[in-house]
Amino acid sequence: MAVRFSSRHLGLLGTTLLGSSLMMPVAGLCAAVPTTDNDHKKTKSQAVRNASPAHAKDVSGGTEAVIVTGTREFGKKARDSISPIDVVSNRQITSTGQPTLRDALSLLLPSLTVPTAGFDAGALTDTIALRGLNPNETLVLVDGKRRHTTANIYADPGPSQGATPVDIDMLPMSMIDHIEVLRDGASAQYGSDAIAGVVNIITKKQDHGLSMRSNTGITSEGDGFQQGVYLDGGFNLNNRGYVHIGGDFVHQDHAFRSGKDNRTNQYTNQVLSQPEQTRESVAITAGYDITETVQAYASATYAHRHAESYQNYRLPSTLSAYPGYAAKYPYGYSPILGLEENDYELTAGFKGMLAGWHWDLSTVYGRDFDRFDALSTINSAVYKADGRTPTNFYNAQGYNNSQWTSSFDLSRKFNFSFWPHSINVAGGAAYRYESYSMGTGSADSIAGTGADGIPGTTTYNAGNWSRDVASGYVDISTHLMKNWQVDLAGRVEHYTDVGNAKTGKVSTRYDFSPRFAVRGTFSSGFHAPTLAQQHYSALAVSPTAARGLIAANSTGALANGASQMKPEQATSVEGGIIVEPIRKLHVTVDAYQIDLRDRIQPGGTIYGSQAYKALYANGFPLPSGSENWGAGQLSAYWFANVATTRTQGLDINATYPSEFGRFGHVDWDVAINLNRTRLRHQGTTTSGADLLTIPTLAYLTTAYPRSKIIFGGRWHSPNNTWAVAIHEIRYGQTTSNLTYYTGPNAFSTTNYREFQNAPKWTTNASVTYNINTRWSATIGGNNIFAAYPSVVPKENRYLGAPKYYMSTNQLGIAGGYYYLDVSARF
Repeated sequence: MAVRFSSRHLGLLGTTLLGSSLMMPVAGLCAAVPTTDNDHKKTKSQAVRNASPAHAKDVSGGTEAVIVTGTREFGKKARDSISPIDVVSNRQITSTGQPTLRDALSLLLPSLTVPTAGFDAGALTDTIALRGLNPNETLVLVDGKRRHTTANIYADPGPSQGATPVDIDMLPMSMIDHIEVLRDGASAQYGSDAIAGVVNIITKKQDHGLSMRSNTGITSEGDGFQQGVYLDGGFNLNNRGYVHIGGDFVHQDHAFRSGKDNRTNQYTNQVLSQPEQTRESVAITAGYDITETVQAYASATYAHRHAESYQNYRLPSTLSAYPGYAAKYPYGYSPILGLEENDYELTAGFKGMLAGWHWDLSTVYGRDFDRFDALSTINSAVYKADGRTPTNFYNAQGYNNSQWTSSFDLSRKFNFSFWPHSINVAGGAAYRYESYSMGTGSADSIAGTGADGIPGTTTYNAGNWSRDVASGYVDISTHLMKNWQVDLAGRVEHYTDVGNAKTGKVSTRYDFSPRFAVRGTFSSGFHAPTLAQQHYSALAVSPTAARGLIAANSTGALANGASQMKPEQATSVEGGIIVEPIRKLHVTVDAYQIDLRDRIQPGGTIYGSQAYKALYANGFPLPSGSENWGAGQLSAYWFANVATTRTQGLDINATYPSEFGRFGHVDWDVAINLNRTRLRHQGTTTSGADLLTIPTLAYLTTAYPRSKIIFGGRWHSPNNTWAVAIHEIRYGQTTSNLTYYTGPNAFSTTNYREFQNAPKWTTNASVTYNINTRWSATIGGNNIFAAYPSVVPKENRYLGAPKYYMSTNQLGIAGGYYYLDVSARF
C-alpha cells in the first residue's frame, strides 16, 4: 500500500534528520532480522502519521513542547529529552517586545548572553554565546541544516574577539516558528563548532494563514528609536504542498551613551553608542509531493543591512595643516564606519522513504558580503597629492564568506529477535566548500595611510582563500532496558587545511518513574579555525594610538614566534535530573563541564617598536610618527591557540501553572545559569613568550557573567482577554583588567586596573489586551527602571568617552526600552 505525504507533513523529515537521523516509533517485533515488506508498509504509514511537524502547529515552548533537536524519536517532549534543551516559541519571542531575535533570546534564556556593546565593525553583527564560550563554539542550524556564517569578523578586543558566527538577525523573525537550543556538546552529531551547544531555528511551513505585527519603541533616554514591521503567510499547493513567505523591516536609531571628552569637556565624542541600522529581510519555504513517497523541498532567505557606527572624535586642531578639510570640518569630525551587507542562502532537496529507509538528499549554498565605507572622515594623503577633499570613501573594505554544503542522510529502525528493543541506525555523509575573501579598498581609501579611522584594505592584506570539508557519521540508539535509553554517535571530518578530526558522544537516560529521571552525556568536540581567523588582518587607528591584527602565517607574525593554528578540541561531561516533585511542577537540573584545549584567541601581543616592525613588514600604512609611539600606544597581535580552559556550570529550569478559577491563571517560570571558566594552561610562542596578556586572560575567564537568573510569571484572565507579564533578570558580575590612559600608569602594559562590573537587576513588564480573536495590542518595557553597567573610572577611559566597558557580555548600555506592539493573525 502506497502512502502519500500530505502538505502538513512536508518539512519534518528534512528538519529532523539534522545531519543525523530519524527515529520512528513502531510497535511490535519481528521474528527475524530487518522488518518484512508488510512491516515496511506499516512503517511508512506510521511515519507519516507521526511526522506531523511540531512547527506546523502553534508550539507553546517550555518543557511540554515536542522537539526535533538532539533526538531521533518523533513526539518526544523537551522534558523527556536525553539531553538538556530549551524550546522557545514564536509567541514567546514576540512577547518580549524586542524587535530583534538576538535581543529577544537574551531575555528568555539564561545560558545565552550577548555583548554589552560593540565598537567598530564588531558593533554591526549580532552575535550570541552559550555557556560563557566564544560565539564560534555555538553551532546554528536552520531547519536542521548548517547555516553559513558572517563575513564580518569581530576583530576588536573582548570575549567575542575572533568570532565569525551566524548573524541570526539576518533571518526574518516573522518566519520563525520556534527555536530549539540544545545545551550539550554535539560535534559528533552535527560537526564542527557544536561545543557549547546547538541553536536550531525552525521556520514556518504552514500552508495557510496570515500574520502581521508592528513593534515601536524608544529608550529611557529618549533616543534609540526602533521600528519593526513583520509579515508572513502560507499558501496551499493543490493539497500536495505548501509555500510560506515572510519578511521583516527593522530600523534602529543611534542611542548615545558616551561621557565627556577629556579634550573638550563636552559630549562631542559619540564612540559609545548603539549603532544605527536598517534591515530588510525575506524568506520563503516550500515543499511538494512529487510522488506518494518522495518530496521536494526548498527554501531561500535574503537580507540587506545598512548600518553606521561612530569612531572617536577628531579635534579641529588636527586639520590645521589641511585648510581644505578644515573648511569642511570647522568643529572637528567623527569618522563613521558604514556597512552595506547582503546575505542570502538557498536550500534544495529531496526526501522520502525507500525499502524502510528514510533518506534525505540536500544542498545548501549561503553567502554573506560586507562592504565597509569610511564616512565623514578625511585622507590627508589625497589632499597633499592633488588638493582634493573627499569625505566619504566607499568600498574601503570588502569581505565575502560563502559555504556550500551537500549532504545525504539515511535512517532506519530495526527489530531483532535476539534484542527486546528496537535499534535505530543512522548514517550519512556531507561535503562542504568554504571560501573567504578580502577585497582591496578603493584608491582614495588606501592612499597614504588610508582614510582616517577606517583605512582601506591594501593589496598586502587582500586575498582569496578556500578549503574543502568532507565528513561522515554513524548514530545508533536503543534501550538497554524499558526505562534505560542510550545513544551512541561518531563522526569523522577532514579539512584540507587543518587535517582530520574524530569526535564521539555517548548519551544515556534512566527513568525511575514518570516523575523522576536522570540523564548524562560524555562527548568530544572540536572547532576548526575559520578562514577569517587564519587570514584576516587589519589596522585600527585612533588619534594617538593604533592596534594591528596580523595573520598568523604572515611575515610579521612568523618573525615574532607565531605558528600554524590547530583546531580547538573539547571534552564535555554532563549530568542532570528531571523531576516533577509535585503535580505540574517540572524541574530540570543539569551540571556540565567543558574542557577546551587550544582555544583560539588573540595571542603573542607585541608593542612599540617591535609592533611597528611587524606591521611595517606586512605592508600596513602606519601614521606619521608612529615609529616613536610607546608600548601603550602601538600594538600588534595574531590569532593563536592560546590556552586550555575548564568551564563548569549548572542549569536549573522550573515551570509551574497556578489556577485561580474566575481570577484567571498564572504560568510561573524560573531559569538559572551558573557558569565559571578557569585557565588550566597557557600557550607560548615558538620563542617561549606567553601568548596571553592580563586583559586577554580576563576575556577568556571573567568577561561573561558568573550567573544569570530569570524568573517571573504571566497572568491570563479567564477569557484570555487580558494578560500581564513581569519578569526579573539578574546579571552576575564580570571582571576585566583595564588599561590606564591617564595618571602614573598611563599606557602601561604591565599595570592594569581590575574592574568589577557589579551584578545588575532589571525588570521587564507588559500588559496585553486581546481585542478579539485576531487582533492584540501590548504595551510594555524591558529594563523599565533603566539599569546600566557599572561606570568605568575616568583614568581608564580612552579620551574620556567610554564610561561603560563594552568588552563584556553583561547588561547592555542602552538603558530602558519601552514599546507598543500590535499584531494580528488571520
